[in-house]
Amino acid sequence: MARILVKDDDLVVRLSWREKAAVHRGSVRVPLAAVRRVTVEPDWWRALRGVALHGVWIPGVLCVGIRGNPGGQDFVAVRPGSPVVCVELRPTAPFSFLAVSVRDDVEATAQRLRRLAPDIDASTPWRQPLPVAEETETSWKELAVKTLR
Repeated sequence: MARILVKDDDLVVRLSWREKAAVHRGSVRVPLAAVRRVTVEPDWWRALRGVALHGVWIPGVLCVGIRGNPGGQDFVAVRPGSPVVCVELRPTAPFSFLAVSVRDDVEATAQRLRRLAPDIDASTPWRQPLPVAEETETSWKELAVKTLR
């Protein structure tokens, strides 16, 4: 299972060796200043949004990798049956959202991130909805092209 750590001024998602092998990448690092909101999602499947772009998606076993949606790209490392720490990020970050099932106490991890991030948006304890792109006659074709890249 993945771990969320704070090293210097970065939030680090350290993956297990199996997760690294599945997604073909090492740890994920984002600046702590890019953290906008931290929430806990009790249902693991609600943390997944968009379509799978790269990674391993075995429903009921493991979902790890990059997912695409109209708001950008998300990095997820979730396991069924465990709550998920959800981290919304500002546009300067490489991802727009991180969803991670952690080994440690989920609430304690979320509280620690809220305390250490310099500029948390505390206006609402819930995640914000994804932006919805305006639909046109060609929008579905454009989405399909983006997904296949």
